[in-house]
Amino acid sequence: MNLKFLLAFCFLCSLILTRSVTAQNNFDAFWTKFKSAVIKGDKAKVANLTKFPFSLGYDPSAKSGEGYIRTKTTFLRRYRIIFNGEVDVVKCFQNASPKKEGKAYSVACSFKQEPTGGDKPFVYSFTLTKLGWRFAGFENVNE
Repeated sequence: MNLKFLLAFCFLCSLILTRSVTAQNNFDAFWTKFKSAVIKGDKAKVANLTKFPFSLGYDPSAKSGEGYIRTKTTFLRRYRIIFNGEVDVVKCFQNASPKKEGKAYSVACSFKQEPTGGDKPFVYSFTLTKLGWRFAGFENVNE
């Protein structure tokens, strides 16, 4: 009797853990949470959903040619540049559909002054980490 109980308990625990990992790795759930935080301007939540070091794409002044933000503090200080510099991310994210690229996802946005259907040089990228999906990079592909 105790063995059956133990086996049933272990089976239930594995189901719970599997669902937890699946939910954590589910991009759609992550995207909903991330998009909501960006639209609400919840900088702390956005930072908590970000992978560090965070890639800023091409940076001619960086040794490797790519710029990085290494800490949440720096990310929060540069938040406005990433989300409301040359691009209005709130406007972009409201109707954006992330594009799957291999094992990652990305969302492309246009300049503030351009129509949403125009050129979209600003790319927000997302990657799966040990902690689940995270915002991994921002790049202006024109630079």
